[in-house]
Amino acid sequence: MASVGATDLIEKYLEYVRVEKRLAARTVELYALDLQKLSSFAAKVPVALPDVKNNHIRRWVAQMHSGGRSGRGIALILSGWRGFYTWLGRQGLVASNPVQDVRSPKAPKPLPKALAVDDAVQFADFQSDDDAWLEARDAAMVELLYGSGLRVGELVGLDVVASTTARGWVDMQAAEAHVLGKGSKRRTAPVGKVALQALERWLQLRGPSGTQTAAPVAATQADAASALFTGRNGTRLTAQSVWQRLKRRSLMAGMATPVHPHMLRHSFASHMLQSSGDLRAVQELLGHANITTTQVYTRLDFQHLAKAYDAAHPRAKLGRKKNREDAP
Repeated sequence: MASVGATDLIEKYLEYVRVEKRLAARTVELYALDLQKLSSFAAKVPVALPDVKNNHIRRWVAQMHSGGRSGRGIALILSGWRGFYTWLGRQGLVASNPVQDVRSPKAPKPLPKALAVDDAVQFADFQSDDDAWLEARDAAMVELLYGSGLRVGELVGLDVVASTTARGWVDMQAAEAHVLGKGSKRRTAPVGKVALQALERWLQLRGPSGTQTAAPVAATQADAASALFTGRNGTRLTAQSVWQRLKRRSLMAGMATPVHPHMLRHSFASHMLQSSGDLRAVQELLGHANITTTQVYTRLDFQHLAKAYDAAHPRAKLGRKKNREDAP
């Protein structure tokens, strides 16, 4: 097989995966496309497929990445190439696999989703047609998530009153939420006036046992009865329940996208940064151990500034108009 050309090598390999490995027809088609790309890269060097080296593969990965190919797409291509060279090794045509230690570029972390300021305020101000008990509870949860930037785990861990066993509580007099965050680290978050008012309404309706009725609480529910946010039966509300309630509330409020607890935390951070520009303060408010975790919100802030520029600056408008006129 030493004198076999690139096309013949690829065809023989595809026959192997089709017949002996019994791969699906669609998978074989994708392998064929990936190997055609490999052959095209090699022809431009030029270098025969069995003579491809590790530095060739790395160069081609860089070219694909700079051309806009995603990290996931490159990883799939490399997987196909790696299998091809493994097969060539079994045929005695290559001494080592040039793709073996090559990895695709890491995909950039997606930006956290945050609501626009107007959308966040609209959502926080929304009043559902649920009964007063449910509406008061859900409104208080939204205010704490958006107004104080709490994590959903911190929210459901809040107790009505402070104690030695409480994971967290709200000091109404000091307007502070004391929470147990990631890594069992405690922090204090400010609670705004609107959130305090929402909490007062909820506490008036919550009842001493946390249930919607005056029914006594069983001994096994003693811990749950101390929870600030409870379900109708008096048990501590779970994170999953909060997700479900916010999703339902956002649909009722006519939001463009379903709202989840972390989206409100992201919105809190983004809007604080837009208004103050104080990254260190936002870090403290969020309870981030590392400033680099908080810096992702500077990207959100730049998106906000870029949109404002596009909408308001005369040169931005002229540029868009010119582009439209130049378009075919």
